[in-house]
Amino acid sequence: MSRLKVRQVRSAIGGTAAQRETLRSLGLRRIRDEVVKEDRPEVRGMVRAVAHLVTVEEVD
Repeated sequence: MSRLKVRQVRSAIGGTAAQRETLRSLGLRRIRDEVVKEDRPEVRGMVRAVAHLVTVEEVD
């Protein structure tokens, strides 16, 4: 199964509480933090919710 590398590139300050919680659920705490997650529909949905704050790339 493929994996996604998610990197936070913008601050969550000024975002909604739900967006901040989504970043925490992904394991992102600060700008330039990176996490590698399984490519699952749940993770894709979380990434879509904070797409303006993160970058995503597929990793094998």
